[in-house]
Amino acid sequence: MKLPLDIKKMKTTNKQTDQTINKSHLRLSWVAFLLALILPGCGPHKSAETQNKIVVWHWMSDRQNAFDELAKRYKQEKGIDVVFELYAPSDAYAQKVRAGAQSNTLPEVYGILAESRDFASFIKSGHVANLNDQMNADNAKWKNSFYPKALANNTFSTQNAFGVVPGIYGVPLDVMNIQMLYNKKLFAKAGLNPEKPPLTWKDFLVAAKALNKANIPVFVSGWGELWMIDCFASSYALHFMGEQKFLDTFRGKVSYTDPDWVKVLEIFNDFRKEKILINGGVSMVNKTSEQTFANERAAITLNGSWCVNVYAGMNPKLEYGTMLPPKVNPKDEIKIWGGAGSSFVINQRSTNKDKAIAFMQWMSDKDQQVYLSETTKNLPANRYASSNIPPIMASFSTAMDFTTHPSQWDVRENPVVAEAFTKGIQSILIGEKTPEQVAEEVQKLKDQNLAASAK
Repeated sequence: MKLPLDIKKMKTTNKQTDQTINKSHLRLSWVAFLLALILPGCGPHKSAETQNKIVVWHWMSDRQNAFDELAKRYKQEKGIDVVFELYAPSDAYAQKVRAGAQSNTLPEVYGILAESRDFASFIKSGHVANLNDQMNADNAKWKNSFYPKALANNTFSTQNAFGVVPGIYGVPLDVMNIQMLYNKKLFAKAGLNPEKPPLTWKDFLVAAKALNKANIPVFVSGWGELWMIDCFASSYALHFMGEQKFLDTFRGKVSYTDPDWVKVLEIFNDFRKEKILINGGVSMVNKTSEQTFANERAAITLNGSWCVNVYAGMNPKLEYGTMLPPKVNPKDEIKIWGGAGSSFVINQRSTNKDKAIAFMQWMSDKDQQVYLSETTKNLPANRYASSNIPPIMASFSTAMDFTTHPSQWDVRENPVVAEAFTKGIQSILIGEKTPEQVAEEVQKLKDQNLAASAK
């Protein structure tokens, strides 16, 4: 099982000093929290004033009005009160949940913003209900209504490393993925077909030449944020070598000097040689990139499905479409980052547990999912709701079968090595280093890291 993705958490800059301080603070907080979980209170949760009231804690300030409307509808249909309590920002919310676990005052429904190991501690301490029976009832009707990748982020398998009883422990509200987007009007201006974006890398380079010839800046993305470079690079790493070899690199079994890794770095060298990335793009944060694309100052970008709401606010008349990263090898698949966006869990200790589960079944049904998608501009986790949402959002939804995410991988690269790799890509983009030089430098650091770990 891997934790649900917190998109707002993922969309951060790479200010290493601040991150180190924040992570140290959070680590100490979690140590104290986990110690408190060892001997949790064992009494049933009684936060609801009556047996007909369900309390939900959440951190999503942009969805409060939509949640309140759904609570109103549920009251009308079922006669049960639902109260959505907002605690923002997300850091304050996470502290609220930790305190609730320590004092056994968690509500009927809540979300957990933490790493997989910490989430497992919630489950093993009796704070999260296993929904396996409900998900698989009636020929797995509830389970099959979700995108598999959304449930994957909420599932502990039989071979999980945390000793958690296998099962599904969360209900996804929405999903997300990160794709390339293109401006249809600028494509047409450059003589390109606005309804047929490039599918192969060769065609992508041809399109880039046409855009440059028409004096249209080609590509912008928030590559001043290292995670966005990592996102794009991992798509091509998986494309060239497959998941096994890709992850074996992190395990130290494959070298970064391997020809397949050099091919990944050559992708970014093409950006430099063909003048694809706009001026200043190497240091640009994602918010500035979003403004650049929304204002039609670049034809192509890389961004997540959350951009639908962002662009609607920046430029409601923007005409754009989605495209997967162009394949170098047409016969091989290409993966993009994606998965569950936000999820709720059910409090195992609540005396209203069954009513809470029934509410989450209702909330994840097609009609409620369509409403949430329309009002919050987030992709529905219910696969049957995608046909009733705007075309641009539907195009994001159809790509969910191509998604992967670091939270789902069995192993992760050492952060120091990962940072060296992405910063090396930045040096390629500005012409400071060659792909071969970066590969050698990263592997040297990897070897040092492996040697230190072996001591």
